[in-house]
Amino acid sequence: MTQTQEALSNFRIWMLAIRPKTLPNAIGPVVVGTVVAAGDQAFRFGPALAALVAALLLQIGSNLANDVFDFKKGTDTEKRTGPLRVTQAGLLTPAQVIKGMWVVFALAFCIGTYLIWIGGWPILAIGIASIICAIIYTGGPFPLGYHGLGELFVFIFFGPVAVCGTYFVQAGSVAPAAWWASLPVGLLITAVIVVNNYRDMDEDKKAGKRTVAVRLGPRGTQIEYILLLAAAGAVPIIMWLTQQTSAWILISWLSLPFALPLIKDMRTKKGAPLNATLAGTARLSLIYSLLFSLGYLLGI
Repeated sequence: MTQTQEALSNFRIWMLAIRPKTLPNAIGPVVVGTVVAAGDQAFRFGPALAALVAALLLQIGSNLANDVFDFKKGTDTEKRTGPLRVTQAGLLTPAQVIKGMWVVFALAFCIGTYLIWIGGWPILAIGIASIICAIIYTGGPFPLGYHGLGELFVFIFFGPVAVCGTYFVQAGSVAPAAWWASLPVGLLITAVIVVNNYRDMDEDKKAGKRTVAVRLGPRGTQIEYILLLAAAGAVPIIMWLTQQTSAWILISWLSLPFALPLIKDMRTKKGAPLNATLAGTARLSLIYSLLFSLGYLLGI
């Protein structure tokens, strides 16, 4: 193997570890928070860009942490039905993945210092909490994802924290519209985790991983997924009826054709075929976020 081929191979392995298909989860909240800030004439390019880069790095760091800590806890085995995990597959050693994780979190912190300079101690608190939760989601003595707390923390950090934090570093405060806008974004990204846990339900149960899906069972998890999507669709109606924005916000409902096949998948598929449903739900969250943002801008 030539040096070029080896470098390309290493690049592909790290791309598998990074999991690019999950990155829309980091992009949507920043877009929505920025658009709401723009609607309040508070848009600032520098903080918005820094928030986006930091969000992407935190997502990547979280993915690396999940890869290595799930392997260490014996959850990822050769029977895994989800996408390839590099530690379990032996493509990278645990030490390499952990080193990569800390490098990514260090880069996120470097970007965060600019945001801390802009937003002060609230941004420092958010940054530290985000890194800690990304690690203890699957790592540490009490991994959140293993005790049915995954959905709650994903909703908090990808909804209110990400959207309102993005708004805050531009506006210096948080408007009610930003809080409301954070809800559907968090709900849809939480739905991504629901698909993940639904797919892995059988293996998680054997490994002693007590996710919400394991606790609710197949039917309960299907209902949970539908309720999350329905609640996300209801928020724009509430915002319109309470005169926080115009009827243009209902453009977000144009994402419905993307949601219906996913609901069908949750009712009819099991195991590996749900990988496409997971990717589709992440895509739905980004499409919804873009349509929601467009509607909000048109209503200004």
